[in-house]
Amino acid sequence: FQNALSPCNLLYFPHSDNSCPTSGRDTQRSKLQHRRARINQQINKEMRMRAGAENLFRATTNNKVKETVALELSFVNSNLQLLKEELEELNSNMEVYQTESEAINVPMIPLGLKETKEVDLTVPLKDVICEHYGEDSSLFDKEIKEFMELRQAMRTPSRNEAGLELLMEYYNQLYYLDQRFFPPHRTLGVHFHWYDSLTGVPSCQRALAFEKGSVLFNVGALYTQIGARQDRSATAGIDRAIDAFQRAAGAFNYLKENFSNAPSLDMSGPSLCMLVRLMIAQVQECVFERVTLTTPDTHFITQLQVAKEAARVSDVYSLVLQTMSQTLVKDYVPFSWASMVQVKAEHFRALSHYNAAVALCDHTRKYLCVSVKDDEGGDEESAKALFQFHVSSPAGPPLSQVLRDPEDRRKLGKAHLRCAVIRHEEAMRVHGLCKILRKMDILQEVLSFMYKRSLDKYSEMDREDDFDETAEAPEIHSQTQHKPDITPPNFSTVPVTDIFQRLGPLSVFCARARWGPVRVVSLQRGDGGLGLTLRGDSPVLVAGVVPGGCAQAGLREGDYIVAVDGEDFKWAKHGEVVHILKSCSDRGIQLVMLSPSGDEANALQRTIGRAKGQRTAPLLNWNRKKTGGGGRATKRLGSTFSLPFGNLRDCESMY
Repeated sequence: FQNALSPCNLLYFPHSDNSCPTSGRDTQRSKLQHRRARINQQINKEMRMRAGAENLFRATTNNKVKETVALELSFVNSNLQLLKEELEELNSNMEVYQTESEAINVPMIPLGLKETKEVDLTVPLKDVICEHYGEDSSLFDKEIKEFMELRQAMRTPSRNEAGLELLMEYYNQLYYLDQRFFPPHRTLGVHFHWYDSLTGVPSCQRALAFEKGSVLFNVGALYTQIGARQDRSATAGIDRAIDAFQRAAGAFNYLKENFSNAPSLDMSGPSLCMLVRLMIAQVQECVFERVTLTTPDTHFITQLQVAKEAARVSDVYSLVLQTMSQTLVKDYVPFSWASMVQVKAEHFRALSHYNAAVALCDHTRKYLCVSVKDDEGGDEESAKALFQFHVSSPAGPPLSQVLRDPEDRRKLGKAHLRCAVIRHEEAMRVHGLCKILRKMDILQEVLSFMYKRSLDKYSEMDREDDFDETAEAPEIHSQTQHKPDITPPNFSTVPVTDIFQRLGPLSVFCARARWGPVRVVSLQRGDGGLGLTLRGDSPVLVAGVVPGGCAQAGLREGDYIVAVDGEDFKWAKHGEVVHILKSCSDRGIQLVMLSPSGDEANALQRTIGRAKGQRTAPLLNWNRKKTGGGGRATKRLGSTFSLPFGNLRDCESMY
C-alpha cells in the first residue's frame, strides 16, 4: 500500500453535535452507530472462526474431523451472509442523513465512514525516541498523549465543518509522524485496523499509508453526508450541496491516484472510480434543481434547456449504473444503491420528456412562429433551439411545419409525454423491486407525484377523435450550463504544528537519518579561542576544527550541536550559539554533539568540502572583519548549501 504524495462504518458520529441541539435524528444516528459497531465485531469474530476452521480442514487427515469442520464452516458462512445482509440494510439507510426540511427532494446517496480500532502507539514511539533520537522518552509523554487523543477524537467526527477540520488535522499530523518515526524500510510493528465502509470486513496493515488513506476516505465520506443533509429547496442550500459533493469527488479521486494496493474493497481503484462518478452525478442533479428554481417556466427556450439538463442528469446516472455493473464492483455495491441509481436515471429521463412536452404545448405562438424571411415576426432563436433539441429528427412532418401548426406541436408533445409516462413507470417498477427503497416514503412520494403529473398532462393532450397512433419521440440532446468540477483536497486549509517538534527540525531529525552515538564534549577557551568553525542554524553545524585547537580533542566536522550546558539547542539560531560560546567562562562549556553515520556522513562531508572550496570566491565581500595583515576572516557570510540534513544557512563563524 503505497504512500500518498502529499504531507499532510456507516453512521459513526458522536452522540451530540456542538453546532446544533440534540434531535431525534441525532438519536437515530447514534442507534445505527451502535448497531453497526456490534455487527462489525460479530463479522470479525466469524471470520476468525472461519479462518481457523479452514486451517484445521486443510491440516487434518481424519475424515470424521473433516466432516465436522465442514459442517461448522457451513454454519459460519451462513452467519456471515446474514450479518452482511443486516449491514447492507444499515448502509442503505439514506433517510437518516437527509435534510429535515419539509421540501420534497429526491434523496441523495451518502457514504458511511470507515470505523477503526483503538491503537496504542505509546511504547513504539517511546522506543524510537530513545533508540533513534537518543532522548529520554519520558520527557515526551505529553506529546504522545496529545497525538493519541487526536486519533481517538478523529474516530467520531461531527457532521459539519468542525468534523472535517478534525480529520484534516489528523491527516496532516500523520505526515509529521511518518517523517519522524517511520523509516523507509522499517515499520514500528503497529497494526492499523480499519473496517470496510460497506461490508464491515476488517483489514489490517502495518503501513502508515493505510491509516492515511482511510482517514482521507473518511474526509470524502463526510463530505457526502454534509451534501446530503443540505436543504435543497433554496439556491443557497443547493450551492452548498454542490460544493460538498465536488469535494467528496476530489477526495476519492485523490485517493485513487495517490494510493495503491488497498487491502479493503472500498478503497480499491474500481470502487473509488465508481464513487467519483456517483458524486459527479449527484452534483449534476443539484445543478438541475438549481436550474428549475432559477429558470422562468414561461419561455420556450428556457423550458427546452430544463429538458436538456434533465437528460444530462439521466446520462450521468446511466454511466454510474454501468460502472456499478462491472465485475469487480457488481457484487460489492449494495443492491439499494444500484436500484436508486437506476431509478434516478429513469426518473430524470422522464422529466426531460415531460419538460419537452410542456415547451411544445403550453407556450404561446409568439415564441414558436417562424418564417424563413422573418416576415411574420417569428423567433428564429426559438426555431434554432428546437432544431438542435433532438438527437434525431422526429417522424412526421418537418420541424418547420411543426412550429407553425399547433396540431403538429400537440402530437409531438404527446409523443414526449408518452415517453415520460413509460419512463416513470419503469422508475416505479425498479423502485418496487428493492425492499429498502420501498421504505423510503419521500422517494415514493416524489415518484408518485411526478408520475401522476405526467399522466394528467397526457390525458389533457389526448382527444376522443385522435385516432392516429402516437409517434415515438426521439431522444433529447443532453446539455448542462454547469459542468461539475472535481475539487481536490486542500491540506493547507488546516495548518498544524508538528506535535513532536521538540525532537528538532524535521529536515535533520527525521526517521530516515542515521546517527552515531550521542557524545558529550567539554571545551575550555584557550588563548586562540575554542578552535572550531560553525555554520548554519537550527541546528548549528561544526563545519571545521582548527588543528591543535581546544576543540580538536572531542569535536569533528559534521557534528551537530544539540545541547549546550544542559539546554536544548536543536532549534537554536546561529547567533544564539555564537553568543553562548563567546560568553563561556574559564570553567569551559559542555556541548552535546550528534553526528550522522554511514552515507549521510559521507554526503555531509562532501557538502562541507564544497562549501570550503567556495570560500575564496568573493560572494559577499561586505561584512568581513580582517585581523592583522593575514586577512583571515573571523566571521564570514556565505551562500546557502543544501545538505542531506537541513541547510547550512547564511552564517559561518570561527572561534
